[in-house]
Amino acid sequence: KAGRYADALPLFQRALTQRESEVGTDDPETAQILMNLVQLYWAQGQYAPAVPVVQRALTIREKALGLEHPDTADSLHNLGRLHHSLGQHAAALAAYQRALVIREKALGPEHADTAATLNNLAALYWAQGQHPQAQEHFQRALAIREKTLGPEHRDTAQTQSNLALLLYTQGQYAEALALNQRALASREKVLGPEHQETAHSLNNVAMVYWAQGRYAEALPYYQRALAI
Repeated sequence: KAGRYADALPLFQRALTQRESEVGTDDPETAQILMNLVQLYWAQGQYAPAVPVVQRALTIREKALGLEHPDTADSLHNLGRLHHSLGQHAAALAAYQRALVIREKALGPEHADTAATLNNLAALYWAQGQHPQAQEHFQRALAIREKTLGPEHRDTAQTQSNLALLLYTQGQYAEALALNQRALASREKVLGPEHQETAHSLNNVAMVYWAQGRYAEALPYYQRALAI
């Protein structure tokens, strides 16, 4: 896999050079190649080198498409992800908040992309210890994803799992258990009984049972998660 990424990098760079020669350095098509390059860096965990690339794409899109275009929001959202991964919380917060405002206005308050930014913004608030804000944004993201993507979608299960873990850390075990069980059922159905995300949900269900002192109920979930 790492070798394939290494092989892909010069191909992306060649594509970028060619696109720049054809349409110019400030064209939205150039920005799209830059964002593809960002995804390659992201897949390799190379967050720091990706930051100036997404910033360049953002500058192009702001100039060519406008400050409130959905593609501008896409660059801001990804910039927020990178800053968050690098522990740069203030920069991540600014990027996510701008992306959210644009997506709510351009796409609507119940769009799947709006939910994605809400989910990531909630995770950032959680990392900063701002639990009420995190819970509010997770709940909004979950409501949107359940409505627009469906109760069994992979992204819906992700937000269920995120919110459940937040509630677990606050001692709200009954609510956390219900969400984890819903996420587990979705992941088993959509991803399969041996997928890593299924194992994650199995572990989370077991963890809540353990916290409640229900050790006999926790054991088979831990065993299944371990086997996966």
